[in-house]
Amino acid sequence: MQFIKDDININFIGNRKKAFVFSGLLIVLTIVMLFYRGGLNLGVDFTGGIVIQVKMGHAHTPSEIKEALVPVNLQDSIIQEFGDKDEHEYLIRVQDPDKNSPDLSDRVKNILTEKFGDSTEIRDYEFVGPKVGNDLREKATFAIFFSILFIAIYISGRFELKWLMSIIMAASLAIVVYIGDKAGISIIWLTIVALIVTIILCWILKLKYAMGAIVALIHDVTITIGAFALTDREISLAIIAALLTIVGYSLNDTIVVFDRIRENLKRFKKQGIKEVINSSINETLSRTILTSATTLIVVVSLFVLGGGVIHDFAFAMLIGIGVGTYSSIFVASPIILAWEGKFSKNNKAK
Repeated sequence: MQFIKDDININFIGNRKKAFVFSGLLIVLTIVMLFYRGGLNLGVDFTGGIVIQVKMGHAHTPSEIKEALVPVNLQDSIIQEFGDKDEHEYLIRVQDPDKNSPDLSDRVKNILTEKFGDSTEIRDYEFVGPKVGNDLREKATFAIFFSILFIAIYISGRFELKWLMSIIMAASLAIVVYIGDKAGISIIWLTIVALIVTIILCWILKLKYAMGAIVALIHDVTITIGAFALTDREISLAIIAALLTIVGYSLNDTIVVFDRIRENLKRFKKQGIKEVINSSINETLSRTILTSATTLIVVVSLFVLGGGVIHDFAFAMLIGIGVGTYSSIFVASPIILAWEGKFSKNNKAK
């Protein structure tokens, strides 16, 4: 069964400016939401604290549960409904790790049972110390950064056969990260600086494919994080795993398009770069749509039927796959066109 005709010729490149404006607006919205929310809503994995999951016999409002927890000094907790509404499950998030004690779960169970007369059940109890949370936060940030860095090295060698240049870029970034770490710069800012340096090095070393891939990946991760900021969802270790999965998925899609562009540039040397890139995107469109559609079917099933535990992970994948497919067509490929246009003009001027 043929979904996409062989002679299809959608003008993706002709709409690249509209796509850049759209992506720019989404990134600006992400930044605004992060400032408005006061940063990311980090889970107990990264901040340290206590999470108690309780199942109650009847529905209650968060304010009622807070009031009931006054005798155990947990009235400042964050109460969230969890899972399906008819299950009457709640998450009690205690941001102060010092309130942890061996009998805290039993005290919470007893006080809620006494207050509401329900058969309260403790479904889960999780405690993370502040030092462990800080360590996990640093490792998660570095995991995302180094995944993008190694992708840049691979793309440079795979498509441009510039392994030496990519090694130079990696060594330069290692020095930047080392100096920044010794200077006491926070991990978040250090990662942002390192990513900016990566893009600058790609420009200086003329690694056009690597630059296109890196910008697309930063674009995908940023917008996915923006969706979490907009919906005030929690960033946990599971979400970091989802972000790394999105990076791999988006890269796979981008490599397929890049590979066809490289092949067609060699085959059709007399054609303009704009036409070659656009035809390459159209030639891989069938594969892109089928891959994305089949993956989305699974992710939507997880999102709808997976339950509360996997809900946020599925949400991240849902946003990331859509944005990753979009960026392979409207972000990564147009950057190569902009690059070729810039340097071809400079060569003609010389």
